[in-house]
Amino acid sequence: MAVERTDELASAALRIVTRDGLSGVTFRAVATESGWSLGAVQKTFRSKSDMIAATLRYAQSSVSDQVSSEPGRPTLADWLIGLVMATLPLDDERRSACLVGIAFADRAPFDPKIAVTLASWDNELRSRLTLLARRAHEEGELSRAMSADALSRAVLAFAAGLASQLLYDPISEDAAHAVVSATIRALVISPS
Repeated sequence: MAVERTDELASAALRIVTRDGLSGVTFRAVATESGWSLGAVQKTFRSKSDMIAATLRYAQSSVSDQVSSEPGRPTLADWLIGLVMATLPLDDERRSACLVGIAFADRAPFDPKIAVTLASWDNELRSRLTLLARRAHEEGELSRAMSADALSRAVLAFAAGLASQLLYDPISEDAAHAVVSATIRALVISPS
C-alpha cells in the first residue's frame, strides 16, 4: 500500500510540476491534487526534499521507450533521430515530460539529491549511447574520428537544448524532424 501511495502522490506532484513548476509542489498542493489527506502526504514523505526526490524517481521510472525495441537499428543515425524526436515537446505528453525535466535540472545545482539522481540518469544514458556508438564503429557505420563518448554527450546536449528552446519557440514536427535529422546525420558521419 505504501508504494502505491508513494507512486500516486508522486504522480500528483508531476502534474503540479507540469502545470505550476517545481515551486508549486507543496504538501498541501499534492494532497489536494491527489485526493489524499495532508497527513497522509506528510506521513509518506518526511520532507519536501524527500517528496521531490520521490517525484523525480517516479518520473524517471515512467519514461517509456518510444523508439524501436532494438537500440541502434535499423541504423544508428535513424535510431538517434527517433530517440531525440521522442524527447521534444511536440505534443502535450512530450511537453509535460520536458517541463518536468527542466524543472528538476534547474533545481539540481541547489539540491544534492536531485543532482545525484540526474547525474546517475545521464551517466546511464551516456553509457548506453557509448555502447551503441562502439558497435557502430565496429560495423563501419560511424567514423572513428567521432569518439563514442563525444557522440553520446553531443546527442544528449543537443536533445536537451532543442527541447528547451522549443518550449518557448515551437516549430512543427516536420520542421523539428528536419533539424534533428540534419544534426544527427552530421554527427554520425559514416567512414568513406
